[in-house]
Amino acid sequence: MVRTADLLPLAVAVPLLGAVVLVTVGRWLPRIAIDALVTVWAVLQVACLSWLWLRTGDGRSVSWLGGWTPVHGESVGIVLVGDRIGIGIALLTGALVLAVVVYSWRYFDEPPVEHAGTFPALILLFEAGMCGFALTGDLFDAFVFFELMGAVAYALTGYRIEDPRPVQGALIFGVVNSLGAYCSLLGIGLVYARTGELGLAQIGVKLAGHRPDALLSVAFVLIVTGLLVKAAVVPLHFWLPDAHSVAPTPVCMLLSGVMVELAVYGTARVYWVVFSGPHGIAQPHLRAVFVAAGVLTALVGGVMCWQQRHLKRLLAFSTVAHVGLFLTGAALLTPAGTAGVALYVAAHAGVKAALFATTGVLLDRHGSVDEHGLYRRGRDLPLTGALFTLGGLALAGLPPFGTALGKAVTEHAGEGRFPWLPVVFVLVSALTGGAVLRAGARIFAGAGPRPRERYAGPETTGGGEEPEIRDPQRRIPVPMLAVPAVLLAGALAVGLLPGLGVALARAARQFTDRAAYTAAVRGHPVAWAGPVPDVGWSAEGVLLALASTALAALLAAAAVWGPALRSPWAGRVRAACESVGRHVVVPLRRLHSGHLGDYVAWLAVGVAVLLVAMTV
Repeated sequence: MVRTADLLPLAVAVPLLGAVVLVTVGRWLPRIAIDALVTVWAVLQVACLSWLWLRTGDGRSVSWLGGWTPVHGESVGIVLVGDRIGIGIALLTGALVLAVVVYSWRYFDEPPVEHAGTFPALILLFEAGMCGFALTGDLFDAFVFFELMGAVAYALTGYRIEDPRPVQGALIFGVVNSLGAYCSLLGIGLVYARTGELGLAQIGVKLAGHRPDALLSVAFVLIVTGLLVKAAVVPLHFWLPDAHSVAPTPVCMLLSGVMVELAVYGTARVYWVVFSGPHGIAQPHLRAVFVAAGVLTALVGGVMCWQQRHLKRLLAFSTVAHVGLFLTGAALLTPAGTAGVALYVAAHAGVKAALFATTGVLLDRHGSVDEHGLYRRGRDLPLTGALFTLGGLALAGLPPFGTALGKAVTEHAGEGRFPWLPVVFVLVSALTGGAVLRAGARIFAGAGPRPRERYAGPETTGGGEEPEIRDPQRRIPVPMLAVPAVLLAGALAVGLLPGLGVALARAARQFTDRAAYTAAVRGHPVAWAGPVPDVGWSAEGVLLALASTALAALLAAAAVWGPALRSPWAGRVRAACESVGRHVVVPLRRLHSGHLGDYVAWLAVGVAVLLVAMTV
């Protein structure tokens, strides 16, 4: 009889073993065999995590690797801890990896035969790092898994080494994230020097006996710096659009769909288990700082998303915007906020991956991801256009998609302390969803006049791209359309299945219970108490979701057909928009220079500001 805890190491070992097998035998196998092998491994991982999700239920699974269990509360072993939130995001990772594997079957015939297994092996290695990070209960091992995830992500971003642009994007990605990781390692060292522990639960117990001081605040800031860089929180976000715009489409599906969200999860996990004790970081202070950071990230991402014509950069900035919303919800420090973010992340992953998948179809068929250059050229892809438009509506928050439900629950959770929060959620959802709808209307329907060509730097256009599959005249493979359709159906299911919402609400209550986590790791489980947050649809939530969707459609229509209007009021609106563009948007775009030195400088500024904000 397999114990539930025994499945935790398998969640990391299965993709690791699959990567080893693919690298070892891939050079001797035909493409179809590699496709079948990696798909089987991805299915096994999803099955393992699904079983773990069901078997764990509302409790926690704890596995001490090698049998190194604590003695009198002290431990030297490595622990994996699974609860519904941690296992859930690992399961989300597994589901997205399976979708990416199916979507990218045709990718495996692109490299030379001797490297045929490299791409799928890297995908499985990436999955192992993400799942290990989601399930570890050890601070240093979280760093190790985080770095494994990062190193593989750099390699996947620059996978097309024959093109200098992916290599440049991977270099910026790697350098900026590595500097953030060094900050995290320094913070871990400070915590270890203070407590002599590396386990999350053990550190939390030791810190509960210390009075709060500047060292504690500095250690917290340094630890979360690496996480906030990976999450692309402003002003630590500059690497993300540069990397996402050049990475292969299947890689973008994982980077935007789950990797940056994992960093938000890690930030919340570290706070709740380690720093939320009686002598930890003060909740009101932390809430104010991180809500401000989340709102700033959401607004900057939304404005920059609207300004893009490069479809991959457009979607990348929408990821920045929504990460800001996720961080804002998590920073509310309530079970309701956590439940809303969990629902939002689950649905957003499917929507964003589907949008990148349909963008990949355009790139393979037309060799471009430039909204202006693709004007009317997508009319021969009606199904792709329908999926792209549906993804834009879901991104805007159209009910009954899970994005709308997650948005509504998070908005309601923050109304007590921040009554203006729904305005931010509606505006950011409308900007990101409207940008997608605008692009879809022009590309797939040929709506409005041909966009006027204006000078834009190479980082904001999308022409001159190389198709990722070398035969653009072939019929679109069925998986390249089936995968985004299934992903959007999954996002719809998040909003329609009440059982999933209830499970995540109970999981959110459990996630924010530090005492219960610590007791489970130390072998003395306790019952957790407290009300389960309401995650059902409400009239207010539906109305706000419809408002953001309507605003997104209005913005898209104004962008598409507005230039053709000749009335005086239309001229005044255009003049006002141009004024805002000159004084706000142009300076903001100039900050995204594409220069590594600028991004490192902003990283230093961000860390300094966070240190001052958390220690004052």
